[in-house]
Amino acid sequence: MATTTRTATTPDERHIDVVQPSLPRTLVLGIFGMAMAAAVASYFVFDENLFAPIAVGFLLYVIPIYVVSRVRESKRKATDRAWIAIVTLAFTIAILPLVSLIVTVILEGAARFDADFFTSDMRGVVGEGGGALHAIVGTLMITLIATLISVPVGIMCAVYLVEYGGKGWLARWTTFLVDVMTGIPSIVAGLFAFALFAILVGPGYRSGVMGAIALSVLMIPTVVRATEEMLKLVPNELREASYALGVQKWRTITKVVIPTALAGIVTGVILAVARVIGETAPLLLTAGFTSTINWNPFEGRMTALPVFAYYSYVTPGVPPEPGFERAWTAALVLIIIVLGLNLIGRWVAVRFAPAKA
Repeated sequence: MATTTRTATTPDERHIDVVQPSLPRTLVLGIFGMAMAAAVASYFVFDENLFAPIAVGFLLYVIPIYVVSRVRESKRKATDRAWIAIVTLAFTIAILPLVSLIVTVILEGAARFDADFFTSDMRGVVGEGGGALHAIVGTLMITLIATLISVPVGIMCAVYLVEYGGKGWLARWTTFLVDVMTGIPSIVAGLFAFALFAILVGPGYRSGVMGAIALSVLMIPTVVRATEEMLKLVPNELREASYALGVQKWRTITKVVIPTALAGIVTGVILAVARVIGETAPLLLTAGFTSTINWNPFEGRMTALPVFAYYSYVTPGVPPEPGFERAWTAALVLIIIVLGLNLIGRWVAVRFAPAKA
């Protein structure tokens, strides 16, 4: 009997092998482990130079993994593995300064992170002891006043740009000026507030509200930009549905548009607060420095945490170690406040986000 071989002609009868050979996971981990070991060894060989282990580890991982993958797998897979290593290295280089900063501030600032630091000021303190209660109070009051000034102005400006301005000349110039204000140095905002109050009150005037005006100049562009982008994301169908019911435009904006974009607006405001709460230069010119608590933001100098940390490090006293410790702890408290504001912003974004259908 003759045997015939039938060739599969239908799609169900065809079989295409798409499985490609892959490197064992143990081999990849082994190459990575050897590269890391060589990187650690090079750190001590090159006199604890931080760039040497990064370069050695990268080269000793990318070159072998590319060659092995090219031989065992394919050119495309080898190129993919090499680019993954390059992207991972870029991410590591970008995050290393942040991790180093946080670790350094925590280790240095933990020395004075005690109850006395949060319950006392610097009145009569020369060496050890003292705290930053006056600076914490000043930071919260100045930032609160700056927020009360910036949020209404920023939101109303963004509403005009999105809902009323259109492509008119005033809207175009306003957008241009907002972009310019976004990039101005913080010292310019301080000089503006200093010149303004020098004209209105006198050149010797210093107060918390003066510092708040300087910070509001930095906050307003951020609030405008964040609110503008959130309002643009509101579907026009919601506006048209409100107009179809005979609702006036101003009421549509306040009852439909803004509540829909509220989560993004609040998040933008909190990020704007976090952006200015650590400013030092404008507050040095406007709010000044004092060693006691000032509860009146309209009269007298008022210290903020960035200014307190600056003076504690520049003029630490004798012996200098307690001043350095207070400076590091003030920086740690400032980072904690900024971290808390960012967490609140994320919570607000999730809590008030529009419900998905």
